[in-house]
Amino acid sequence: MDASRIVITGVGLTAPNGNSLPEFRQNLLKGVGNIVDIDMRYVGKVHAGVCDYDARKYQTRRELRNSTRAGSVAIFCAREAVQDCGIDWSKVDPARVGVYVGTTEHGNVETENEIHNISQFDYDVRYWSHHHNPRTVANNPAGEITLNMGIHGPHYTIGAACAAGNAGLIQALFMLRLGEVDFAIAGGVSESIHTFGIFAGFKSQGALGKHEDPNKASRPFDKGRNGIVVSEGGALYTMERLPDALARGARIYGEVVGYHINSDATDAVLPNAERQVQCMQAALKKANLKASEIDIVNTHATSTPQGDIQECKAIRNLFDPVTCANTRVNNTKSYIGHAMGAAGSLELAGNLPAFDDNIVHPTINIDELDPECAMETLVVNEPEERPQINTILNNSFGMLGINSCLIVKKFAP
Repeated sequence: MDASRIVITGVGLTAPNGNSLPEFRQNLLKGVGNIVDIDMRYVGKVHAGVCDYDARKYQTRRELRNSTRAGSVAIFCAREAVQDCGIDWSKVDPARVGVYVGTTEHGNVETENEIHNISQFDYDVRYWSHHHNPRTVANNPAGEITLNMGIHGPHYTIGAACAAGNAGLIQALFMLRLGEVDFAIAGGVSESIHTFGIFAGFKSQGALGKHEDPNKASRPFDKGRNGIVVSEGGALYTMERLPDALARGARIYGEVVGYHINSDATDAVLPNAERQVQCMQAALKKANLKASEIDIVNTHATSTPQGDIQECKAIRNLFDPVTCANTRVNNTKSYIGHAMGAAGSLELAGNLPAFDDNIVHPTINIDELDPECAMETLVVNEPEERPQINTILNNSFGMLGINSCLIVKKFAP
């Protein structure tokens, strides 16, 4: 059996509209999102995707006081993924487990909170928390998983902006193929709704989405879209070499067959459609697949006017509606907003069950499709059942022009 074949054997997640894959999937098929209004320090009322998971399930109150939100999300997702994969954790060598967590940014909220706290005491740094440094180091979310679960193998976070969720899985694939680890926990997490800097930054750019109905605020491809809805969340996967997964009789969600990461090198914010095409083409080449063999393209589109148009240009360029008539295009941010570093991994999770039920979840909140975003194969507002779904191409792009593409295939021996 080819040990270079890497498979997904467990999924753990928390999203604004679900705390398990079955719940998340059901809400995607029913068209149920969950965006609410929150009061953000210095910014005021904003739309946000807020998770409501049981943080006490795997952490004590004391641990939560010393932890970070990103770390707590990561622990919940990692524990749920390991439980889901069915492995006997007591028999796993902790030195052979790797943890690779993608994130957009981490630690800003901790520093903001400490500055706010000492401002109440005339900026006397004696009131600065001694937990600040371990809370804000970049490896915190992954490191908190290892502390909580007793993992001795390598851990780190991958800063890849909003491409980070895919990047986490790609890194796990590398480490498994290299034989550096035998079992990996990988994906992405985000705590972005807890930092006012994120909201203030998007607001100053004119890129913060707004609507009288919060659940309509994130509306990729709609003519009236006006910006991003910031969300928190996470999705982590257990990944193994195929022979190891088969030897223990694991359920296999899918096989990672293609991947690529590249850079636009043109603009810090505006995406480059040509580079996005190149990223998808390279992933297809590694997967030994043609564009016409992709059944679902899950888009990154964030509900920004120009960003959505650029990605649609890229998809139309590569997925010709005639030769790729069986390909369907969808978007998950229309339900949950933009979960930043967790976006790619959450969006992949939402589509994985399609290998079993052969249903493509739709893009919701499209009242009037923007002609510049028109794609004949876009699934709009209602789910679509297909004869068979064997391949998913997952796009995630980020600031500073980083692009990631991951292709997962239905497992076949």
